[in-house]
Amino acid sequence: MSRKEVQTDGLNVPILNGSAVEETEGHMTLTVLGCGTLGIAILSGILNSLSFNGSSQPSPSPSGTTTPAAQQEDGVPSRVPSRFIACVTRDASAKRVKTALSSYLSSVTILKNENLKGVQQADVVLLGCKPKNLKDGILREPGMREALKGKLVISILAGTPIESLEENVYGPKTSTEKDPFAQGRCRFVRVMPNTSSLIRSSMTVIADSTPPLSPTQSTLVTWILCRIGRVVNLPPYMMDAATALCGSGPAFFALMLEAMADGAVAMGLPRAEAQTMAAQTMKGTAEMVLNGQHPALLREQVCTPGGCTAGGLQVLEDGKVRASVATGVRTASVAASRLGRGEQGVNGPR
Repeated sequence: MSRKEVQTDGLNVPILNGSAVEETEGHMTLTVLGCGTLGIAILSGILNSLSFNGSSQPSPSPSGTTTPAAQQEDGVPSRVPSRFIACVTRDASAKRVKTALSSYLSSVTILKNENLKGVQQADVVLLGCKPKNLKDGILREPGMREALKGKLVISILAGTPIESLEENVYGPKTSTEKDPFAQGRCRFVRVMPNTSSLIRSSMTVIADSTPPLSPTQSTLVTWILCRIGRVVNLPPYMMDAATALCGSGPAFFALMLEAMADGAVAMGLPRAEAQTMAAQTMKGTAEMVLNGQHPALLREQVCTPGGCTAGGLQVLEDGKVRASVATGVRTASVAASRLGRGEQGVNGPR
């Protein structure tokens, strides 16, 4: 295994196989390039997990049990991030990061309009900007290509395939079939978490990489994302649908939860109690499905012939709720793909 050193912010950082991720000693720095809602949620989940017992082991979930995602890990990386950099462009964003991560500021550096500096100091980069920022050249800043060399870049950009990221940095003729590190490039990994990362209940999808990640890289990516919830791996062509289901899904479920609470309020329940009851009912139903219960069978178990549930379900079916929800997911999937191509007004009239 080859060993060499790279110059990073005045420090000689040992690397193996061309990647600082492969090193087994010293601190690891994770930089979030474009630290918005998801970036903050991911940092919060990682920092909370690490701070619980000062190790890489997962902290208990709010319910008092270990996060389910932690149970699906194959192993713990030899190194995990211990230093964090949040890159933002506005004072308001910097203030938001500072407020959200106030308990961990000793481990977090906030940089405003200093993306290059943040990447230069990173071992791993989390790309969390909006897809349109790619078109604005966030990865084409002078010196950025050199700063990214040999680094693992985890992208959470909706609708943006690896090929688009590669082209932004290295041009349109870049081959993704060969080992990027061997070609002196960075290694992009596409993932899709959601806002439930903040409470370590995200459903995160990792796109399969070509060529495959090394065991060290794969373990690290999985470990980072398991800090914030469950993880699944899917082929790249499924990522737009996964973005619609998991990325947009919380908003869809929130709308349905709100509608159920509205109906209960209309029938006399206090708003606060109705909202709590609807949320707990949705959570309990979801946990039953996660434990192996099929949704259709669960629905049938609750639906007594001639009962109130049957009547309510008939109204929902007559209103084409099932079809509308499915169409909403399909529409969001198409929009995610178009956003990834840099299109504007993706939700215009159809």
